[in-house]
Amino acid sequence: MDKIILEMRGITKTFPGVKALDNVNFKVREGEIHALVGENGAGKSTLMKVLSGVYPAGTYEGDIFYDGEVRRFNTISDSEHLGIIIIHQELALVPLLSIAENIFLGNEMATNGVIDWPATFSRTQELLTKVGLRESATTLITDIGVGKQQLVEIAKALSKKVRLLILDEPTASLNETDSDALLKLLVEFRKQGMTSIIISHKLNEIRKVADQITILRDGGTVETLDAHTEEVSEDRIIKGMVGREMEDRYPARDVAIGETLLEVKNWNVFHQNHRDRQFLHNVNFNVRAGEVVGIAGLMGAGRTETAMSVFGKAWGHKITGEVSVRGKRVDVSTIPKAIDAGLAYVTEDRKQLGLVLINNIMHNTTLANLKAVANGGVIDNHAEAKVAIDYRTRLRIRSHSIYQEAVNLSGGNQQKVVLSKWLFTNPEVLILDEPTRGIDVGAKYEIYTIINQLAAEGKGILMISSEMPELLGTCDRIYVMNEGRIVAELSKQEASQESIMRAIMRSGEKH
Repeated sequence: MDKIILEMRGITKTFPGVKALDNVNFKVREGEIHALVGENGAGKSTLMKVLSGVYPAGTYEGDIFYDGEVRRFNTISDSEHLGIIIIHQELALVPLLSIAENIFLGNEMATNGVIDWPATFSRTQELLTKVGLRESATTLITDIGVGKQQLVEIAKALSKKVRLLILDEPTASLNETDSDALLKLLVEFRKQGMTSIIISHKLNEIRKVADQITILRDGGTVETLDAHTEEVSEDRIIKGMVGREMEDRYPARDVAIGETLLEVKNWNVFHQNHRDRQFLHNVNFNVRAGEVVGIAGLMGAGRTETAMSVFGKAWGHKITGEVSVRGKRVDVSTIPKAIDAGLAYVTEDRKQLGLVLINNIMHNTTLANLKAVANGGVIDNHAEAKVAIDYRTRLRIRSHSIYQEAVNLSGGNQQKVVLSKWLFTNPEVLILDEPTRGIDVGAKYEIYTIINQLAAEGKGILMISSEMPELLGTCDRIYVMNEGRIVAELSKQEASQESIMRAIMRSGEKH
C-alpha cells in the first residue's frame, strides 16, 4: 500500500469571482480507500472534476501525476482510458433503458457496428454478481430503487476496467441497509487491490472504511489523517472541516407547543404507477404549533409519498381522507390550494424539483408566491429584489449577490434558497423532506437553527429524515412508518434508534 497511484500538486481552479481551489495537494496510495471531506463549497467535487477531465487541462493550475507520470486529461474519456472512473452524486442512468444497456452505453460490445446482445447480457450478469445485485440484465432502471441503481453505476465502472474509483456522496440517497452493503463492497474491492476515493458527509461511514482522510476547507488542503496510526473521531474530522470545535450538533431550543395546526385523518393513497395497488393505509398524524414532528422509516416505507400526497396530491391517485388546518377541513387537491391552506413542502430533491438551477437566487426565492411581488400581473423587480435580499440575509445564504445562479451555489446554500422560497409563502406548516441531505455538518447546524427559529415563531414542522440521530436530535415527537402505515408514535423521551427499529420490525411481522 506504499505505492502512490495518484498525486495532485498545487491545484488551483478559479471561476469568475471565486477561487474554488487554492494550491490543493492530494496524494492517494494504491489499494486504499481515501476519504475526501469538507464543508459544502470546500472544493471536493471541483477537485475530482479536475482529476477526471470534466475541467480539462489548461483550465486550472498545477499538475496531476498518475502512475508516476504527469497526465493532462482533456475529456472524461482520457481519464477513463487509464481506469479513473467517477460516479457522481446525481446518477447518470437512463431510466427507460435496461441495466445491460446502461452499463454498456457508449462502451457497447459490438462487432462491425452490430451489438452482440448475448455477450452483453452474459457480461452484465457477471458484473451484477460481482457487485451483489440479484437482478436480470433486462430489468429497466426505472423498476429498481436508488440503492440498486448505485450498484449498477459501480457495475458500469467495473465494465471499464476501473483502477481508481471515485464516488461522490454515494450513500446520500440510501437507507442504512443499502449504505452498509455499498461500504462492504468497497472494502471487498480494496482486498482485490482496487483504489477508491469517497466523498461523503456521513462521517460515521468514513470512519468505518477509510484508510486515509484528507480534509479540505475554503478550497485549500487542511490535513490528511491516517486512520491506522491515530484515533480519528468524528469530532476530530469536524474540527478540521469547520476550523472550530462543534460542542453540540443540534442547537438547543425552548419548546412551547400550542394548538393543533395540521391534522390528517384516514389518509389512503393508491400507487402513482401501479394504480391497483394501495400504497398508504389509514395514515393518521398531527402537528402542533411550535412543534417539530419527525417521520422515521426505512426507504420505501411511504414517508415521501405521504408528504407529497398531502401537499396538493402531488403523488398517487384515488386519494381519500381528511386534512384540517387549525381545526378546519381544507381542500388540498392541488398544489395552489395546499399553499393557500397554509402548507409548504421542501422536497428531498432540491436540484430536480426544488430549484430552477439556471435561474438566480432572486427568481427562485419568489417563485412560489409571485402574486406577492406583482402589481396587476406584472412583477415589480424592485419588490422582488427586496424580498430576495431579506431572505438572503435572514438565512445567511452565502453568495456574491441575489443574482447568482442557483446552479453555482453549494448544496447547503441551495437548500437555504429552497427554504426561502417556501417561507415566502408564509405557511402554517412546513413539511421538510430530507432537509439536510448531501450537506455538511456546519450547514446542517444552520438548517437546524432555522428550524428552531420557525418553531419558536409558532410554525408547525413535519420533518422526514433517513438519519435517525437527526430525528432524535431535533424532534419533539416521532411517527414511525413501515409499509405504508404509521406503526408507532414516540415522544422525545421514548424515542431512540432501538425503539424506532423495534417498531419497524414488529410491524413487519404483522403484515
